[in-house]
Formats: sequence, C-alpha cells, structure tokens
Amino acid sequence: MTAITSVLHETRVFPPSADFVAQANVSGMEGYEALMNEARSDYAGFWGRLARESITWHKPFTQVLDESNAPFCKWFHDGELNVSYNCLERHIQAGKGDKTALIFEADDGKVTTSTYNDLLKRVSKFANALKSLGVAMGDRVIIYMPMSIEAVVAMQACARIGAIHSVVFGGFSAKSLNERIADARAKVVVTADESLRGGKAVPLKAAVDEAIALGGCDSLEKVVVYKRSGGPVNMAAGRDLWWHELADSQADVCEPTWVNAEHPLFILYTSGSTGKPKGVQHSTGGYLLGAILSMQWVFDAKPDTDVYWCTADVGWITGHTYVTYGPLALGMTEVIFEGIPTWPHAGRFWEMIQKHKVTTFYTAPTAIRSLIKLGADLPAKFDLSSLRLLGTVGEPINPEAWMWYHEHIGQGRCPIVDTWWQTETGCHMIAPLPGAVPTKPGSCTLPLPGIMVGVVDEAGHDVEKGKGGFLVIKRPFPSQLRTLWGDPERFRKTYFPEELGGKMYLAGDSTHQDDDGYFWIMGRIDDVLNVSGHRLGTMEIESALVANPRVAEAAVVGKPHDVKGEAVVAFVVCKGARPEGDEARKLVSELRDWVGKEIGPIAKPDDIRFGDNLPKTRSGKIMRRLLRAIAKGEEITQDVSTLENPAILDQLKASVV
Repeated sequence: MTAITSVLHETRVFPPSADFVAQANVSGMEGYEALMNEARSDYAGFWGRLARESITWHKPFTQVLDESNAPFCKWFHDGELNVSYNCLERHIQAGKGDKTALIFEADDGKVTTSTYNDLLKRVSKFANALKSLGVAMGDRVIIYMPMSIEAVVAMQACARIGAIHSVVFGGFSAKSLNERIADARAKVVVTADESLRGGKAVPLKAAVDEAIALGGCDSLEKVVVYKRSGGPVNMAAGRDLWWHELADSQADVCEPTWVNAEHPLFILYTSGSTGKPKGVQHSTGGYLLGAILSMQWVFDAKPDTDVYWCTADVGWITGHTYVTYGPLALGMTEVIFEGIPTWPHAGRFWEMIQKHKVTTFYTAPTAIRSLIKLGADLPAKFDLSSLRLLGTVGEPINPEAWMWYHEHIGQGRCPIVDTWWQTETGCHMIAPLPGAVPTKPGSCTLPLPGIMVGVVDEAGHDVEKGKGGFLVIKRPFPSQLRTLWGDPERFRKTYFPEELGGKMYLAGDSTHQDDDGYFWIMGRIDDVLNVSGHRLGTMEIESALVANPRVAEAAVVGKPHDVKGEAVVAFVVCKGARPEGDEARKLVSELRDWVGKEIGPIAKPDDIRFGDNLPKTRSGKIMRRLLRAIAKGEEITQDVSTLENPAILDQLKASVV
C-alpha cells in the first residue's frame, strides 16, 4: 500500500485554563493517564467498576466481557436493567423529580418545559398505549417524528417496555422509510401529521402513507399520529390512531420491563456505500454505559448547574446518545429545538443560548461553517457568557472553522471538544477531556479512557507516527454495535475484515497520529484521492481552502485523470455573493495558488466550482457521492428528496469556470 499522505500543517495548541481544570470531572493529564493506566492493567475490571458505579442494575452482572464468539462480543450479559428507569425514576427517587428535564423551543419560538416527574408520567402513558396495541418486548417500533418532547417520549416508552425502536429521520423520503419498515419488520409506526421547520410544514403522515403503499410492509399493524400542526391528514380506519386519543386515557404508571444487558435497545439504519441500508443494532447495558461515561468525561457534565444543548435530530445517533439517553441518564437539564439555525433570523442559535443560558453547546461543523458565512458581527449581538464548553460532531472540523468557533462563540475561554465517533460506536471514541487534554484546531486529540485505538496499513500492521493509515479499535468496547440487524455476515465483513485479522474494528476513516499521539482524521477511506501516486485525504484539502479568507465552505472529490490517475475537484461556497465571469476565473487562480502554498502543488485543484451552497441533507451532511457524479459528468440517478436544496445540483453542474 502507498501510505496515505498527511498534508495538513497545524501547530496551534490550547491548554485548558487552570479554572476549568480545577472543576473538571477528569482533572489534568494525570487524571486522564490514571484512567488509561487502569484500563491497560485490568481491562475487564476497569469497565466492570464503571458499569457498577454508573448504572442502576435490577440484577447485577457477574461477568464483564465474553469474547468467546468474537467479534460477536457480550458485555455484562447476565445482568438486567432498564434504560428508561435509569433515565427517569432513579433521579425522582433521589429527590429531583421537580427538576427541569427538557426545555423545548418550537420552530415559532414557543417554549414548553417538562420536569422529570412530568416526563415519567408521559413516558408511562405512551408505554401503556403501545402495550394496548399489542407491542411486547422485542417488537420493533418505527419512530418518524419531528424534534419534540414527544419524540423523546416515544423512544423512552419503547425502552421502558423492552420494545426495539428504530428512529427514521423526518427528512427521509417515503422510499427510505419503506425500506426501514420492511427490513425491521416493524409492528407499529409512530409519526406526526407534519413537522415544522423554518416556517414551513413538512408532511410526515403523508410520507408514511406513501411508504406503506410501496408494499412490503405486511408486518405493520398500527400507525400512531401525533397532532403537531393540525394539518390535513388521511386516517385509515382500523389502522391509524391519534396519539392523544390513545395515550390520554392510559394510566400514568408503567412498571419498567427488566431486560438482559445484551437485549437490543434500538436499530438505527445508516446508508451503506452500496445496497440496502445497514441496520446498526445496539445493546442496552453497554450502550447506556458509553452514553453516561462520555457525558461525564467529554462534556464534563454538571447535572446541578448545566443547561446542555445538542442541536442534533433524534433521527441520528447523536440525537439518540446525546439527546434522548445520555443527558437524561445523568439527570441533566437540556434544550431541544424543532427549527433551523437561520429562521426566522440568522442569529437563532445565539439568541437561544442567550435566552436559555446554555452552558454546553454541541453542534456540527457544517452548521458552524454556514454561520461563518453570515459574519462574526451576528453572534456578537447576543450574550453568550453562559457558555463554558463547546463541542463539534459529525465530521472533522477545519482548523479555521475551529478558530472562528473558539474566538466568536467561545470568546476565547471555552474548551472545544472535537468528537470522533460513529453510529456504530454508539458514543465518543476519540475526543479531548476538556479539563485534561490540550486541544489543537482540527484534531480530535486522544482516545477516551479504555478505548484502544490504532492506525494500521491494509495488512493490519501498525504505521509510524506521521504516516496515514486506517483507523482501527483494537479491543472490543461496551458501546459498540452488536451486529447488523438480520445480517451478521455483513457485520463481520464490514467491520472486522479478515485482512486485518478479523478482530480489530475497522472504522472506515483514514487518519494519522502526530508526535504527541494526537489523531487527525483525514477523511473516509473511500474519500482518499490517488493523485500521481500520492494518496491524499479530502478533508485536508478542504481545510486548506477554508483557511482562505474568501471561502466559507468547501467540499473536495476526485475524478478520473489520464495522467495523474485522479484529479482534485473542489466545490466552494464563498463568503458573500457567488463569483461569476472574470471574478470567478481570477478567484480560481488565486485558490489554486493558495492550496499550492498551504499544502503543495500536488494538491492543487484541477477544477474549482462555485455554488451558493453545497448539496446537503436536512441534517447538514454533505452528499459527496452526488458531487462525485457532478465532477465526473455522470447522470444523477439516486434519490435526492432528502436534500435541503435539490436545485443546487443544477447550479453546480453549470458552474464550470
């Protein structure tokens, strides 16, 4: 293998302040190293201790880790617990029932709150409602909801009775929903009439009807509809039920169903590079432990004083771990937001931080870059002094976006936790513990205690520091996926390939470690470009482009080249108006020279195209597969209904300078 070449040069370092270190849950590098050393010396003992301390068990476990059928490992498998009990009753029994659990801000700005007492009653009523429909332990329930308290209630209600939920992002098309209903063989779909985003109604119940009409949903018995907007819907007699009519008559007490630690808590579908979506299956005990520990370690959670806000939708793993389960398992107060960051005005995020006195803010680099484009004077209009910690999730953050976030949102005083993890890992794997680890813009820094991360070549051999390779996790860990729903062989081949020995978890990302051992994510393995024999990570070229003062956002892909093998194609969003004509040609030349200076001539883009924005899903994910098709001049055949702005594809096709 030709090693993946790292071309990003970043030397800035930001140690945590003495004040932050003094109050941190893990204080100083000595605190971090003590946990790492404990895990190295007694791996099972380390995780066992933390599981006993962090989770309330109905039946204690006697065995921590069973690797006898690796990679199908089991954690705490003879123990019994209930996730909803751990998120609700245990705080109420500790005298915190009147504490605010959820602060919900609707698209129109209306705010409603729910205490832990309120939330337990609502969860119990809906759990009883599901039981009245014949939903039992192990049955699958699809949740296709707007961001709302009800979405959290539906997930917690499933966990309460041992049903397996599968949340489908409310921006996904009817076809995507149909595939997930059919694959999970779901018994019930929980949805809403509409969701409200940016002042617009998005029909959800109509999409459910369309999904069912596509066929293959013979397992489905009932559809429960939450009346969010009051918009018109068709209710099929005998099948469709209104949430309020079903749940309001139920008792507000529902005893938790105690389940084995390995019982599936949920299935979350993630798109594969080819073929049908992959149903990532997570356990109950190990997943909950990962959610709790990462909240404590990475977010330095202070349940008595923090107001925590993760902007992710519950349709994604971030919304599972860091909205529905992790914060509630610690008894936090958290904000849930229905809308988008730029409506009804571009300062909505900063206004909400000011209004709710948010202390911890966790969002995606895509959102940050979009807000950078609008200027630094916008956040300066709001009081962001309540913030004490910032986080990023979903993709590597470009160093210049990191610096903007640090200076203009954190005002130079808030640590930034750049978190690397995946749907499959369930919780953070590599991230700075903010009271211990000095941060570097663009690096997710060091592994969490107990997570044994490495960088290997395609034969599974360790590569030296500074050289790029495949990111792997060398030991099983509690929160990892257990299998792919109904497809254990695909699970084994995808994540534990025989070429790497069959026991190391292959993350699918390319990375390198610097001299301090810090990890730098260079992009997905399939996003590595081979330019004249050099393997270059797309993220590093994107970071170089974004470092130019004219550029707000960039995405880089490859296209075939007769001489070089692959040519670099860059799609660029500028600060201010999109350049055209001579201005565009001049900027192309300037940016090519800029990349040559920042990285080297090998990384200069052959083709630069300008757009008003990039093709993104409504969750903010850049659809690089579509960009690759545009770069190659191919016809786009895949479903684009999940894009926030499908019209941008035509603009980018026509944007050759």
